[in-house]
Amino acid sequence: MFRSINPATGEIRNEFAPWTHQQTDTALHKVEHAQSYWASLDITQRAECMRNLAQVFRLHRDDYASLITDEMGKLLREAQAEIDKCALGCDYFADHAESFLRDEVIASDASRSLLTYQPLGILLCIMPWNFPFWQLIRAAAPAMMAGNAVVLKHASNVPQCALVLEEAFLQAGFPHDTFRTLMITAEQTETVIADKRIAAVTLTGSSQAGRRVAAIAGQHLKKCVLELGGSDPFIVLADADMAFTAKQAMFARFQNMGQSCIAAKRFLVMEDVADTFIARLSDLVGELRLGDPKSETTGIAPMARIDLRDDLHAQVVRSQKLGASLLLGGTPLGEQGAYYAPTILDQVKPGMPAFDEELFGPVAAIVRTKNKEEAISLANQTPFGLGGSVWTQDALQGEALARQIDAGCTFVNGVVKSDPRLPFGGIKDSGYGRELSYLGIREFVNIKSLWIR
Repeated sequence: MFRSINPATGEIRNEFAPWTHQQTDTALHKVEHAQSYWASLDITQRAECMRNLAQVFRLHRDDYASLITDEMGKLLREAQAEIDKCALGCDYFADHAESFLRDEVIASDASRSLLTYQPLGILLCIMPWNFPFWQLIRAAAPAMMAGNAVVLKHASNVPQCALVLEEAFLQAGFPHDTFRTLMITAEQTETVIADKRIAAVTLTGSSQAGRRVAAIAGQHLKKCVLELGGSDPFIVLADADMAFTAKQAMFARFQNMGQSCIAAKRFLVMEDVADTFIARLSDLVGELRLGDPKSETTGIAPMARIDLRDDLHAQVVRSQKLGASLLLGGTPLGEQGAYYAPTILDQVKPGMPAFDEELFGPVAAIVRTKNKEEAISLANQTPFGLGGSVWTQDALQGEALARQIDAGCTFVNGVVKSDPRLPFGGIKDSGYGRELSYLGIREFVNIKSLWIR
């Protein structure tokens, strides 16, 4: 049973039974036929549907955002920003897909040779709950502009978001069954990956889930893209503007209550400025107030589920036992819901959960470093490689250090974020493949060489 539970109150809002095998098979049969028609359309026709979808998001912005808040708990203003980003992503690929997929002439021994980009078929998107609309759109928008159809297996705690997404595509004028939400369990998903009608798979989730999906996809020789966990370093050099950097650190760590793969998680701060940085960050965190996530004055929203909060708390407790110093927070909050106090841990070192593991919640781990060389060494001392940032008033020095961080993206004096214009993805246990930009739209196409005499 899929349950929609309000994380702020614990109230069960709705329940849905998983589909039977027959329901899933019928849906895939329809999507297979719809994809052939969708791929036959001129790309300008597909772009019109995608622009319509952007308008649907803008029209229903507040309703969709309210649903996100009710179902996974994030602050309403953050949910509204997520919907805005979905509209932006749809418009971007509607505007640029044609140029990204244009035939490319290649010099060879032929009279004429070129590369073409043709759709693969049906893409299975296995998506998480933390950005229930944007995570899907950033994968589906480019894939569908390329002529693929999409089926969605969403996280089990956001079933209503999953169903509303399907309604949005229909409202935008996409042909029936070019996008479908599959109400299936994790076990059923393995069968769908293996289904011959599925051409490729993309997953955003944990490293453990990524390994499982990659193994099944590999067994059936299917392309997959994996965007997995992260433990992003946030390197603060001695010359950084402390007021600005602390404010950005606050956003980088506590946006979405820290439940983001690209949230800053390990703050590698030069010893000379560590006390100043911590004091400023602590003041900002201390101003956050618990409350209704739909209120403009609320700064502390619930986490998505109580079990996730309890797992995070266990990581904090274990880190303290190994020598981390609790400066702020470190406790569940409220009598109901999945609230957890925004937390700052100091004196974090390798060997502690706060350093070695992904902290998927509102906990900032402070790692004091002697110099920039040690900071880079510690930044890379992780199985993850998604993002990272460097904070300094010397942009050239920042760029030099950013190049040394093992990650799919590094920012200098900016919070790590996904942007439709820039390829997004990781290395090591953070996955492989890229979403967004021209590289993202080419992940799920047949790059075909044509040789003509």
